[in-house]
Amino acid sequence: MEFERMPTVPTADEILDRSFRRAAKKMKEKLNKDRANEEFVRAVGAAIHDRLVYVIRGFPEFEEIPQFYREMVEILYGIDAIKQSLGAVGWAAKHTKMVGHEIAVQSRKSSETLVLRKRAVARLASMVHQIDKDLRFLNEVRNTLRKLPHIEDAFTIVIAGYPNVGKSSFIRLVSSATPEIASYPFTTKGVIVGMRMEGRNRIQFVDTPGILDRPADERNPIERQALSAMINVASVILFILDPSEHCGYPMEVQLHLLAEVKEKVKVPLIIVANKSDITVQSEYLSMSTETRDGVDVVLAQLLLHRKDWEESHKANEHPADEKPEDCPSI
Repeated sequence: MEFERMPTVPTADEILDRSFRRAAKKMKEKLNKDRANEEFVRAVGAAIHDRLVYVIRGFPEFEEIPQFYREMVEILYGIDAIKQSLGAVGWAAKHTKMVGHEIAVQSRKSSETLVLRKRAVARLASMVHQIDKDLRFLNEVRNTLRKLPHIEDAFTIVIAGYPNVGKSSFIRLVSSATPEIASYPFTTKGVIVGMRMEGRNRIQFVDTPGILDRPADERNPIERQALSAMINVASVILFILDPSEHCGYPMEVQLHLLAEVKEKVKVPLIIVANKSDITVQSEYLSMSTETRDGVDVVLAQLLLHRKDWEESHKANEHPADEKPEDCPSI
């Protein structure tokens, strides 16, 4: 995933310290004191510019990343806010190099090169400190995005439903994921990915945070992540209900949320009633993640959709009206 390669974003002081040290090395190469001061100014401006450009280039083009990750960035921080901070860094990169060059040119024609050098250091440091908040914000963004789960281009089962209905318990039983499980809502704070091997095929499970039945603009970032996963990465969705209502939510609101999900998604939807060790709902598939009763049956139902996904996936890779590039014309 592209986020994994994002480098650490340094603070203003770290950029200045590194740039001054780099410029000091350049300065030592000049025997003439005036030329040394000139070279220091030129080198420190260029070093700051290069470091700031490196920061900008460490971020991806958000328009080019997959829709799911684009929505994750928007939910967590806001793409416009990130671009605004990157723009501030770009401004500083441009002007630090410009100021370094201008004062270096002045130094060549002046006998007060030490004064000009001190002036350059003050101006450059001031500009970099102006964007310190942007640099710290971008480093926070970088640290968060690097921790987003890696979602492969594979058959993906997204687990959905109200908080505390048994989503995390199910994914722990059938995949490699080890989500936190507790008897209070919103234990899952973000999207969790687990894998399962079926022969040579990798099956991807995505455990989503619980969603509440309320207007879209009232949903918190955790709920919005869950909806994004369902819409953008699911090959099939397992919607878990809790007829026992031990989750803390009545069936009426759980079913209302189910109806909304049905309207939003275009992939197969499997509905299962969990906690059959407490209450059985004959209208739906049933299971108990506590006793594991019925879990294998539910998993088998989900895997029935894998073949359809594979065929659809191949068709999308090579549409009927296109020939693969390595196929000769007939």
